[in-house]
Order: sequence, then C-alpha cells, then structure tokens
Amino acid sequence: MNVPRLRFKEFSGEWKETLVLDFAPLQRGFDLPVSTIVNGKFPVVFSNGILKHHHEYKAAAPGVVTGRSGTIGNVTYVEENYWPHNTSLWVTDFKNNFPKFVYYFYIKFDLARFGTGSGVPTLNRNDVHSQKVFIPTLPEQTKIANFLTAVDEKIAQLTQKGDLLALYKKGVMQQIFSQQLRFKDDDGREFPEWEDESLGGVGAIITGKTPSTTNISLWNGDIQFVTPTDITEEKYQFKTQRTVENNASLKILPKNSIMFTCIASIGKMSLSVNPCITNQQINSLVPKSSFNNEYVYYALLSITEYIKSTQANTTLPIINKTEFSKFEIPVPSLPEQTKIANFLTAMDRKISHNQNQLNALKSYKQGLLQQMFS
Repeated sequence: MNVPRLRFKEFSGEWKETLVLDFAPLQRGFDLPVSTIVNGKFPVVFSNGILKHHHEYKAAAPGVVTGRSGTIGNVTYVEENYWPHNTSLWVTDFKNNFPKFVYYFYIKFDLARFGTGSGVPTLNRNDVHSQKVFIPTLPEQTKIANFLTAVDEKIAQLTQKGDLLALYKKGVMQQIFSQQLRFKDDDGREFPEWEDESLGGVGAIITGKTPSTTNISLWNGDIQFVTPTDITEEKYQFKTQRTVENNASLKILPKNSIMFTCIASIGKMSLSVNPCITNQQINSLVPKSSFNNEYVYYALLSITEYIKSTQANTTLPIINKTEFSKFEIPVPSLPEQTKIANFLTAMDRKISHNQNQLNALKSYKQGLLQQMFS
C-alpha cells in the first residue's frame, strides 16, 4: 500500500499517486544582477537561500525555493513576498496543497540527486516534474507539516541557545585572561598577582612523529595515534582513526596532555583523555605539576588567534617547537588556576549538553522525514 511507515492514527487509506508537475511545479527564477539590487524589505532567494533584500518582489508568499544552479538541494521556505533569483527554482502553483508540506516534501525528495554538470551543478526542472510521487490529503499534509514545524522551532531555539552560550563564554574568557574578572579564595581574599610564562616554561613540548607505516608490528595497538583530522571542536580527545603498539621507541604522551596543531591548520586543540602519540603536525604540551592542565588549555586557547595571526601571510603556516615554546600565557597561582578551569569547564559542559540535544533533535527530524514520507 502507498502509505508511510509512520502516520498519525486519525488517518487511513492510501496516498494518491501523481507527478511532481501536478503537485508542486517549479519554474526558473528572475534575473537580478547583484549590482542592480536596491536595498528593501523583500527577500531575494538565491540557490543557497536568502542573501539579499530588494525593494521589489516577483512572487507572493508563501514560497518554496530551491537551487537551480550552483548549490543544488537546499530548500528555503519564505513567509513574505519575495524575489526568486535566476539561480533558483520556485514553486509557482501549490495546486491546493499545504505550502509547508510542499517544503518538507522537497527536503525529503532530495533534489541534489538530479543535479547535472561536472563544473557548476544545475538542476533541470523537467527531470523533477516527471517523477511519480504519493501525496496525502490536505488535512494529513497540514498535520505532518505542523508537527515538523514544531520540531524545527525547537531546533532553532537550541541553535540560538548554543550561539548565545558560545558568545557568553568568549566574553567571559576575554575578561578572565585580561584580568578584568578575578576570582577570590575560599575565604574571600584576593589571589596573588599573575605572571607571564612561556609555554616552554610551563612544561615539556613534544613534537609528534609518525611511526613507520611499513612496519605493521607498530600499528593497531592500545595507544591512540592523533592527527589533526582527529581533533574536532570538542575539548577532549576521546578517539582516533588509528592506534599504535606501546613501543619503547615512541614518546607516549600522558593523559591530559595539550595537543596543538602547528602545521597548515594552525590552532586546533584538544586535551588527551588517554595515553597517545601524535603525528609531526602537532606540538604537545605536558605541563609541570605546578600547573593545572585544564587551565593551561584555556589559557592557550585564549592566545590561539594571536598565534594564528603570526602565520597569516605565509603560504604554508608552520610553527616549529622552538617558536611554539616562546609564546607566553598569563599564569595565576595554582588555586586560582583551578577555580578558573572549573568555571570554564562547567560552562563547556552546558555548551556540550546543548549541542548533544541539538544533534539528537536533528537526527530525530531526519528519522521523521524518512518515515513520514515513505
């Protein structure tokens, strides 16, 4: 039967078979050179979304627009009168279907698979129009679209919350490391003044090395092998694509070592959770016992933009061990380091929790699209 795997219980019966042409036909947008755009209130929808606003419009809201040339597969829903750009295709007639359902339909329909051309991808609407699809009644369309819209609104809320948390963290870090914001000890007394210390003075700096790839006995062991690809935006380094054997010839980094990419992609950072080694693109810092490793991580993070700026005009950015060791970070007493590290770690946990919620909700939405439209 032509029914989806997941359905609201009040609906039954098969969905109607039709052609995309008879459901929600697409048409090429209208020419509008960027140089002729006059700033106004009407969105100009390009192949990859709303990028400009113009003082005139060509299509009445609501609108569903997708890429025709360049970016293929993105779908934009427009809630106000708009100008569909010539790089886009827009739905000219909703044929008495619910517009927001049409929007979700085209997202699930995966228009990117119809893209042609080896250079700039293009989408031929006739290839789409000839496809047979199954469509529910208007009441069921409305129910599906409203439910998915509620999910999208929650995704938007979590996205905004994540952006605000990241912005707040950035602002707080600027105040902490400029010493505008200071912590006090448990008795309410001031901590000692800060001093500057070079990274080489903070601890041992170790440049990684890749074991011989022809010696199979060195690989697939219990020690993680970290490359820049393994370092994500997460604070902690939990897993790697490859591992090595524990070998006396390898300089194994202890837990909580601070890894910093110093070739090509400068400034990717993480704290090791497990003993590991790195490749030669990474300089690692193993702080002395008089330093809080997590504090050092955040202090190094606070000067990362400066470190990157020293390589701004080089074709292949490289910071060798000697250069890396000379960069300085501000260093408070160990108890204040710990307070700062604990405060910023708690903030990172909130950011991570919010991101996990967001990722889970996005996966949930993808699952809904798969089951509600198939």
